Amino acid sequence: MALARIFPFAVFMGFIGVEELLRMAIDQGLISQGGSFLPYLYPVKALVTAGVVVFFRKRYDELRPADLGRVDHTLASIVVGLIVFALWVNMDWPFATFGDPKGLDPSVFEDTRLRSWMIAFRLFGAVLVVPVMEELFWRSFLLRYVIGNDFTKVPIGAFSWTSFLVTVVLFGLEHNYYLAGMMAGAAFNLLLYYTRSIAQCVLCHAVANLALGVYVLQTGQWRFW
Repeated sequence: MALARIFPFAVFMGFIGVEELLRMAIDQGLISQGGSFLPYLYPVKALVTAGVVVFFRKRYDELRPADLGRVDHTLASIVVGLIVFALWVNMDWPFATFGDPKGLDPSVFEDTRLRSWMIAFRLFGAVLVVPVMEELFWRSFLLRYVIGNDFTKVPIGAFSWTSFLVTVVLFGLEHNYYLAGMMAGAAFNLLLYYTRSIAQCVLCHAVANLALGVYVLQTGQWRFW
């Protein structure tokens, strides 16, 4: 049961680790081609992670689309997602940032059709893959695992200060904008306590990421990607 929630997250983070190692190798001159091939890793990362989630899909009993029929909870998820987005783009302070995030600038792709495909893959990953993968790991697995090793016996949305703080801090440290990440982690946790629904958390996360994607494409603030 744990593997189905941990493995997609591990695969995604593994790709990020490979990307960082390649960037280090490029910076140190160990790879002569430059970083021109790095943007092409994102579609692979998104598709492989999506494939792993689909493979384990029958294990996710807690991911109930029917939960979205609860109108008040769904409205809350949308509103919280938009608030997370609005706060995120205003919490990019230097002291709250790891490294120098550059994100994906689609202009590196000279071919218009290729550029459109890469943008589509970025949105696909950010809106459809990452919210499912991360909410299954953070809110379904880890939040409950910190409360009890047999996490399947811990109800969805069960609260403890330890599990709340551990997941908020670690979720933040997963992101370049770590304080913004902690804010988002806290918001998603609170939404879970209110709705008792992983599907609502996925929706909220997807709304925040979609709003961020639209903002990035409109403003050119590629560092948020």
